[in-house]
Amino acid sequence: MIRAAVLRVCGRPPWIEERPVPGPGAGEEPIAVVAAPITPLDLLCASGTSYFGTPVTPYVPGVQGVGHREDGTPVWFATSAGMRPGDGSMAEAVMVPGVDVVPLPEDVPLQLIAALGLSAVAAHAALTRTGGLAAGERVVVLGAGGVVGQAAVQLAVLAGAAQVVAVSRTSAALNRALALGASAAVPLLPDDDVPELAERLHAAAGGPVDLVLDPVFGVPAAAALRVLRPGGRLVNLGSSAAPTAPIDSATLRSGSLRILGYTNNSLSVSQRAESLGVVARHAAAGRLTVTHEIVPFDEVPDAWARQAAGAANGRIVLSLD
Repeated sequence: MIRAAVLRVCGRPPWIEERPVPGPGAGEEPIAVVAAPITPLDLLCASGTSYFGTPVTPYVPGVQGVGHREDGTPVWFATSAGMRPGDGSMAEAVMVPGVDVVPLPEDVPLQLIAALGLSAVAAHAALTRTGGLAAGERVVVLGAGGVVGQAAVQLAVLAGAAQVVAVSRTSAALNRALALGASAAVPLLPDDDVPELAERLHAAAGGPVDLVLDPVFGVPAAAALRVLRPGGRLVNLGSSAAPTAPIDSATLRSGSLRILGYTNNSLSVSQRAESLGVVARHAAAGRLTVTHEIVPFDEVPDAWARQAAGAANGRIVLSLD
C-alpha cells in the first residue's frame, strides 16, 4: 500500500488515504515521488469549474511532480489528473507514460524543480520561443511576483537582456525581483489607469522596450503596449488581472506592434523537455530559484487550503521524501 492525497468532493481539499500500489499500463513507467507542487491548474481542476469539465472523483490530484525511476535517475513528470480520468502526482508512487517523463541532472534540487516546473517552462518558452528574446533587448515582466514572473525575470537576464523592468502589486515582490536581477521595479497601484502606468513604465525603462512578458492582461498589458518600440511584441500567457484589456487600435497600428498568445499546450513533448532542461541546469547551478514552501505530505489538507486562499509563501511543494 502507498499513501496518496485523494480528492473525493470537488471544491474541498484532498485527504491522505492508503491505496494499492498502482499497476503498470501500456507505455508507463513507475516513479517513486519525491515532491509534488500544488499549482493553480490543480486547484482549478479540483474546483469542478474548469474548462476541462468536472473531474471524475475520487482521484489523486497533481499535474506534475519529481521523483526517481527504478534505476535512481531523477526525473520530472507530467500527468493529466483533473483534466482526464486518472491519478496524479500526489502519491508516494505513480505510473506515468514514458513520453511524459523527463530525466534531470543528478545534482538538481528536486524540490526546487517541483516549485519551478511548468511555470518556469512557460516563462522560458514564452520569452525565447514565442517572444524571440535576443541578447541586448529590453524587457518588461508584468506579474513579477508570481512563479512565472519570478522565473521570467531571471531567465531574461540569463538570456542576455540588457534591461529587465519588473512590475508587481507589492513592495516585497518588487524587492525580490530586484534581488533576482531586475534592473528596475515599477509598482502596480490599485487606481492605475493606462496612461499613468505607461508613463511610469517608460520612465523606469528609460525609453521604449522590445518585449513584454504578460501573465496578467488588463490595464497593465494595455499600458505596457504603449512603451514598446515600433515592431515590439507582447507575449500574453495569462489573465490574472483581468480577462480583457483596454487596448486601442491606434497604439497597435502606429507601432506595428505584435500581440502573441502563449500556452504550454502548444509545446511538443521535445520542446517541453528542452525548456525544462534549461530550467533544470540553471536551478542546479544556483542561477534560478522561486519563492516556495516545502510542506510535509501529511499536511496536504491545510497546505491545499492555504494555497487556494493565497495565504502561502509562494508555491507550496508537498514533500514525500
